[in-house]
Amino acid sequence: MNTGTDAEREAIQAAMQRLLDGRPQRSTGALTVLQLAAEADVKRWVLTHKHRDLKDEFEKRRDDADGIPAAFQTLHARARDAEAANSKLTAENRRLREQVEVYAQVIHELTIERERRLPGQNPGGNIRALPPRPGPLTEG
Repeated sequence: MNTGTDAEREAIQAAMQRLLDGRPQRSTGALTVLQLAAEADVKRWVLTHKHRDLKDEFEKRRDDADGIPAAFQTLHARARDAEAANSKLTAENRRLREQVEVYAQVIHELTIERERRLPGQNPGGNIRALPPRPGPLTEG
């Protein structure tokens, strides 16, 4: 039994678990083979040539986790939900702004039409301004 190889395998397996759990000690925590080697304190070639089975296992587990450590899965899901909600709100905001622009244009055109047809400016016309209606905002 080669204790050097066994020690390497144990270090790689422990490093793999730390990375997948989101608690790196020697690396950036990115789920890459290069960072796995750094986390295990071994050369990259040790993973890619000597312990291919561990490299393949790491890549499979990384792919199963969508490349996101378990510790960050919940945060990633929340961020994805927030991005979807933001997109929906942005679209609704755009729709409402367009609607307000249409209303502003209609109000503008009606105002111009009203000013053109006021009795003082349009003698003999049949459009008349209505007196203010009594209510909470007017006295009468």
